[in-house]
Amino acid sequence: MAAMMEEDAKAAEKLSMEQVKERAHLHAECTADEVEQEAAWCQEAIGNIPNAMTMKIMICAKSKMWWNANIRERRMMVGRENRRRQNSDEAARAEAELHKSIWQSKRTMWSEYIHNVKGAEVWRAAQSTNPRAGTTVEAQTDREGKQANTSPQNKVMLSCKSFHPNGDGLYYELPPTGSAHTRVTEQAVERAVLCQLVEKAPGPDKLSFGAIRLLWQWDKQRFARRAKAPICTGSHPVQWKRASGVVIHKPGKEDSTRLKAYHYISLVSCIGKVVEKVVAELLSNAGEKRGVLSEEQFGSKRGQSAIDAVAIMVARAHAAWRNGHITGVLLTDIKAAFPSVAKGRLVNLMKVMEMDGDLIRWTESSLSGRTVEMIIDGNAIKRHTVEAGVPHGSPVSPILFAIYTS
Repeated sequence: MAAMMEEDAKAAEKLSMEQVKERAHLHAECTADEVEQEAAWCQEAIGNIPNAMTMKIMICAKSKMWWNANIRERRMMVGRENRRRQNSDEAARAEAELHKSIWQSKRTMWSEYIHNVKGAEVWRAAQSTNPRAGTTVEAQTDREGKQANTSPQNKVMLSCKSFHPNGDGLYYELPPTGSAHTRVTEQAVERAVLCQLVEKAPGPDKLSFGAIRLLWQWDKQRFARRAKAPICTGSHPVQWKRASGVVIHKPGKEDSTRLKAYHYISLVSCIGKVVEKVVAELLSNAGEKRGVLSEEQFGSKRGQSAIDAVAIMVARAHAAWRNGHITGVLLTDIKAAFPSVAKGRLVNLMKVMEMDGDLIRWTESSLSGRTVEMIIDGNAIKRHTVEAGVPHGSPVSPILFAIYTS
């Protein structure tokens, strides 16, 4: 949708306006069920726009995108030589030229496709260019040295590595609603929409950030209310908690039979990411206001990114060298950081920190009932319920982890 011509974009906007014309906006007193219904309707309605705007074609035996005038001429020449039945060498030469033209056309088309591939198409292209990216995962060996002998065992090992045991069993009670939703403005939603790269791969709903930006341009008021409602009700829609997990081979890991040579990425709904980005900004502001985050915290804080941390480290190293000192840097890595976050403990910590009730209730909802459909060897595995940890690839996960470890 992001690559539409101007005429197509106007036609799509008209179709979108017709779809929402008779649908009421989410009001300030909306319920969690109404938010769920709006999310489901939005996914279905928006998904129908590209289908309505796309030209329908008839599929037949000659529906080959690489077919061109040169191949057609070569094919006619082969037919003429075969009908003559006089010179078999000429017929063989004509047929060889036909196959050569087909090969060249296919090669040219494939090169252009790889050069221009974007978004979710990257994973589709990877299946044909890199076997480890999606078509073939070698037999795995776990920490105890047990090897998978069958494809189902292989998939079970990879799934167990990707997901930690569900839940921490810690009791918690949700606080009453707060006032954080009143600070969600159109400007905040606009920042959340425009800060995302359009090249990012979409989630299971297939709606990219290019499409999300168009929706924002067409009806900013409705979109802003759609982003505000989950925070107001403290309920993150189920549609936005469904993810697709793709197993990726880690660069530099030569032994592809070890489980640690792989990691998975989670592709979630782009509309849900907009809401998560808005919540991340609210949590960051609340953390700074209440002094929850350390002054030396870099990342998830305004004006203090990871790049700033590197710049400070380099400056201190250079200052030490000028004074003739030796400088050392101690780097630590928290193993399975995001998957190890316990939901119950996080909720109780946010209550102790006196975070706004809207933010606590939304956080608990967003971390409950999540499901992931793993894609291994090009095949989708049955959806797996995930109750432990914070999701990979979510804009709100870094600030939630910073709060969890503060």
